[in-house]
Order: sequence, then C-alpha cells, then structure tokens
Amino acid sequence: MVEALDGNSVSMATCTRPGCSGKVEDGYCDSCGMAAAGGANGTSSATTGLGSASTVLAPPGAPTATPSTRTGSGRTPSTRSARSTKSARSTRSGSIRTGRATSRLMGGRPLARPPLPPMDPLGSLVSPVVPERKRFCSSCDTPLKRDTGFCPKCGAEYSFVPTLKAGDVVAGKYEVKGTVAFGGLGWIYLALDTVLNRWVILKGLLNSKDPHMLEVAVQEREYLAAVKHPNIVGIYDFVSQGTEGFIVMESVNGKTLMQLRKEANGPLPIAEAISYILEILPAFGYLDDQGLVYCDFKPDNVMVEEETVKLIDLGAVRRVDDTAGDIYGSKGYSAPEATSSPSPVSDLYTVGRALAVLVASFDFQGKHEHSLPPASECPAFEQHEALYRFLLKATRAKEEERFQTAAEMGEQLMGVLRGIVGDTDELGHVESAIFDPDSDPDIGASDVETHSTGIPRLKVDKEDPAASFILAAGAVTDPEKRIALFARGMAANQASVELRLRWIDELISLARFDEAEKRLAEVQAAHPTDWRLAWYRGRAMLAQGKIKETLAAFESIMSELPGELGPKQALARAHEAGGAFARAIEYYDAVSKADGSFVSAAIGLARCHLKQHNPAAAASAYRRIPPTSNRYVFAQMALVRALLDRGGSGPDSDGILQAAIAVEALDGLVVGLELHKVRADVFAAAARVASHGKQPPDMSQKVLGAPFEERELRLEAEKELRACGRSANTADEKIAFVDLANAVRPITAL
Repeated sequence: MVEALDGNSVSMATCTRPGCSGKVEDGYCDSCGMAAAGGANGTSSATTGLGSASTVLAPPGAPTATPSTRTGSGRTPSTRSARSTKSARSTRSGSIRTGRATSRLMGGRPLARPPLPPMDPLGSLVSPVVPERKRFCSSCDTPLKRDTGFCPKCGAEYSFVPTLKAGDVVAGKYEVKGTVAFGGLGWIYLALDTVLNRWVILKGLLNSKDPHMLEVAVQEREYLAAVKHPNIVGIYDFVSQGTEGFIVMESVNGKTLMQLRKEANGPLPIAEAISYILEILPAFGYLDDQGLVYCDFKPDNVMVEEETVKLIDLGAVRRVDDTAGDIYGSKGYSAPEATSSPSPVSDLYTVGRALAVLVASFDFQGKHEHSLPPASECPAFEQHEALYRFLLKATRAKEEERFQTAAEMGEQLMGVLRGIVGDTDELGHVESAIFDPDSDPDIGASDVETHSTGIPRLKVDKEDPAASFILAAGAVTDPEKRIALFARGMAANQASVELRLRWIDELISLARFDEAEKRLAEVQAAHPTDWRLAWYRGRAMLAQGKIKETLAAFESIMSELPGELGPKQALARAHEAGGAFARAIEYYDAVSKADGSFVSAAIGLARCHLKQHNPAAAASAYRRIPPTSNRYVFAQMALVRALLDRGGSGPDSDGILQAAIAVEALDGLVVGLELHKVRADVFAAAARVASHGKQPPDMSQKVLGAPFEERELRLEAEKELRACGRSANTADEKIAFVDLANAVRPITAL
C-alpha cells in the first residue's frame, strides 16, 4: 500500500508486460510506461515528454497520439503543402507596401534602450530543481507532482531531474558547469568547451530510449548549424550522450527579456521594450528568407547581451514546408493556426504577443489568450493609440490581415517608437516608405475651407509599370494638363493601378467628385484589397466636407498603418474640419512631436488652439517650425500675432518681449511694408502695456532696440507706420497709415 497524491492509500499492481517487474502507479508502469488494462486513457504510449512552458501543440479536438517511430511526443502531422514565398505576401494591394528598412532596424546600434553590462556566465547557474508550480506534462499540460514518472492522464514519461551534473564531460570535450534553465526537452546546461576554451550551452534535443531514433533526430536538426545571423545564437555542434541528444550553442551572457521584466516588477518602459523587439525582428526576416519558422518566440527566448539582442533557443525551429515534425509553442503567445500550420506570419504573431506582454499586464494565457484587453484596461494601450493599433493588427485572428513580413512589421513599429520618443537625436529622422514628407504647398492660418490641403501625398510605387511616367508627369504644374496626360498614359499602361489612382487624385483636386467616385468604384472592382482606395476616397470625402465618411476611411488606414504619420495628419485635418478641435489637437500634436519637419501639423495645431481661444498654446506650436522650413516666415509672423493677441485681453510685458524676439528672427527674411507693419504692431502694443505701468521687472530689457517706456515706444510706432505709408500701394492705404501714425504719436505741448 502507498499513499496517493490525494492522501488515500492505493494498491500498486505489478506490471503485466513480459519481462517487466515495474509497479503500476497512477495507471502506468513506473518502469516501462505501459498502461494497465482500463487504466488512464486506456491507451499505450511509447512517447516521452518533459514538462515546461513550451509544449508540443496539437489542434483542438485532435485524437490522442499513438506510438510512433519518429521522435518527440504529441506530434501534430500537417497536411499543408509548401508555403508561398515571402515576396508573394508583400504586395501593395494585398498588404502594405514597404520600403527598405533602416540600418538601425536591420541590426544596427540600440535604439531607445540602455546597454546591459557584461555578465559572468557562472552567475547564470540555477538550482537544478523545478518548482512544483512549474511542473506540467509537455503532452497534455496536466500538473505533475513527482520528480519523475508517467503522466497520470496521457501516460507520457517525464523527468524533472537533470541527467548531467557539474563535472560531467559530454562528447569528450564539453565540461558541464551546472544548470541554467529548464526547457521543453529537459534541463539546459552551461559547459566549457575544453578544446576551444569557450563557454557553450547544451540544450536537450531528444530523450529517447532508441539509439537509432536519437541518430535520426540529430541528423534532422543539423541544418540549424547553417543558421548564421548576428541576432540569432550560434549553433556549434550536435552531440549525444546515452539516450540524450544535445544542441551545442553559443553562450550568450546576459538576461532574457522576461528576466528584465521581472526585475522591473512589471511592464518595461515602452520605448525600451519596442527597441528590443525592433532589434530582434531582422532575425525573423532572415529565418523567413531561409525557409524556416521559429515557432516558439516569447520574452524568455530573447537574451540581451550588452548592446546585442539575440534569439537564444532554436529548439522549436522547423522548415516551413515540414509536414510531419513536432510543433512547439507557448500558451498565450502562439497564433491560432500555429497548432497545425506554423508560418513566418504566425511567427510575427508571437512577436506581437511578446511585445504586448512586455509593456502591459493582462491575463494573456487565460481570458486574453488570443485577444488583447480593451485599451482602457492597460495604461500603455490607453496612452499610446498607435502602439495599441499595432498590436491589434499584429495579433489578428486571420493570417492575411496581419503583418506579412518582418520588414513591414519593423517599419510600422519604428514609426510607433518615433511617435513615443519624438523627433530626437536618439532615434534620428525616419522617413516613411509610403508617404511623401510634408509635401503640400504653403498653407495659411485660415485655410481649413480647402479641406484637402494639408493631407500628405502617397509616394509613387516604384514597382508599378507606369512609375517613371507618373514621376515625369509631376513636373507639369497645370492640373488640367496633368490630368489629360494621365488619361492618355492609361491607354499605354493598362496594367498600372498607380496611374489610375493618380488620375483619380487629380479629379479630386479639381473638385470633380462624381467622376472621381465612379473611377474609384472601377478600380475597387478590379482590385478590392488595395488599401489606397480608402486613402483617396477619404481625400474626396474631406474635400466635400463629408466628415463622418472621411473619418471612417482614415481610421481604417490608421489601423493598417499604425506607425505612419500620414493617417494621423489626415485624421487631424478631418477632426478640425468637423469642429472637433480637441481631437484634432491630439493628432496634430502627435505628428508634430514625432517629426519636427512636418510643419503643416504644427500649423494645424496652432490653428486649432486659436479656434479654442488659446493664443499662448498657438504661439508654442508656431515655435516648433524650424528656420529651415519654407513656412518659417509665415510661422514667425503668426507667432507675433498670437503673442500680441492673448485672447483679446492684450499682451503682458513678457509677451511683448517674446514678440520682439520673433520679429528679430525675421531679419533679412522680411522687408518693406510687411516688416514695417509688424514692427509697428509690436511697438504700439508695448506702448499700451507701458501706459498701464506693466513694464517688465528688468527695465534694461528693450523692445526691438527701444527702451520699455511709453513715449519712446510711441515714437518708434509712429516712425514704422509712416514708413508703411511710404511703402503703401495705393493713396487710400497711404492715408490710412498716416492717420494711424498721427494717432499713436505721443502728445506734445504746443
């Protein structure tokens, strides 16, 4: 009699298998693993498994695995055929066309994260004990109590006891120093290569009682030795000892992303987490190019070593066209289809899930195993709309609706990061591969009536057969001539979608909306998945003042392009046109902070603040426009007006001094009547402030060279107004300026 896990006494029967003297425990023999008659699931199993967070995936409702001559356990045979190439997944119409990623994205220096100091490899050793809370059957996820035995539910053999100990030598040269972690195929060991004098990691490849199967398993995984990438741990060797096979890997001396999260006692800083993901994404692009699928990406499988980020576990990597091998994954990270058909796209799903786990706390393995919580439940999601939209797209249920390549995903994530850290030297300028820079002509302070002004233009798709024709047509300044040129060009470029869309855009610019909509419908019938249709329809709706339809179009594009500034700018313009100034301010502000050269966003921001009677905030927005911009003069002049306005209450002395500085910044840029008039405005406003005794505390401060005294300021205002009269274009204007000069001059005794 022995005591069972529930405290009751049970009888232990002798195994009935010929030649076996083991005892049947929990329905299975503690020696050979055969099930007793009617015991457990009533089936026998010759497979072996090891409990861990990474498990062999099987589709819901899959039948119980039967004994097999292949390696592993819980196998999920797949009937899928060879996969389509990456190029077939990256098209302008089916997904989002992307340009070449930046050098930083493709493995350059760290972005917005601190470097990790070098670490002693021996410091990574852990006690060779798996806590009871982490003991699960790798085949059926049943909780396990004992150190070794057979799963009481499915009969899979398991062991949480290391088979190697410190001092053991594997393959005659790998001296084991201890355990560093427990993984899906057993303990992972730190060892010293005594021949080459370097640290290595030994990771279990297989635990099989069949030497032939062990040899086959090693041969099947040897292709991993050809994987060479700076963001992927190097594979040195494949060795076996007894019934176990090991992958010998490069030792990465650092911390996993999950370790960093635990040390932070919660989510990582958002910019830091995004930077780690951006640095690891090129590894997925490389694996995709090699026809490989990683399968089991999660924060535990990424190591940060000083200024390098690496994938450290290749145990679950498989060929993209493998139809029979085991499929490993981790609950809460794996894509729904990964149980039977893992692909490079499902890898990117796991990347999105990992980023979500790094920046937010939610029940990602339970209630939200295949979803994200509402933004309101997670501060990171609520505060960063673009990040939330990015994660939603990355983890959509349908493969075809997600990011299709690592480069595409990286470009959008880089844009999200830019929106968070702003236009700083730390990140540097990142140019969109889809939208032109701030390409609209100069716009004024009250141009909202021309609603389509201020909406970014799409870059020409250089892969389109008519790309060169379209670029050449851009040199034609007359819109009527340009649209006629496009119409003729379509006859010679029947296959060009871009040319038809550019023609439609010209129709919108000429307010020929009915014809534009008709042509849009024709293109949509032939190319229903081309997202650019929504962009041009949004432009058309905005130009007609149809705000509800405009918002719907641009919202859909922002969900597809969460890292782009173009859709945010378009939404800001639409909200402004609809009178939702507070919402418009949010988007304008986000665009302007992310890219200081996007000056139409700063101008729109100032315009909305003025409409909310907040000239101080408008002045702050105008200050964002750099001197290199061709709209700098307009911005400085508008800044002066905002500072002198102060919401109708008039400026104070500080506002006067700031306005004077703005005028001085126009030296050499503005001459004649315009300059004299703005100087006169500043002097006159300063004189009014001085007349009320509201001079600045430091009376040594001057206004455009004049002391802050009413008489002197009036004299300067008079002089500037008389100069305006001399520069006036008409007699009536001259008289008006002279009258103003007479009115402002100081009163003198006769």
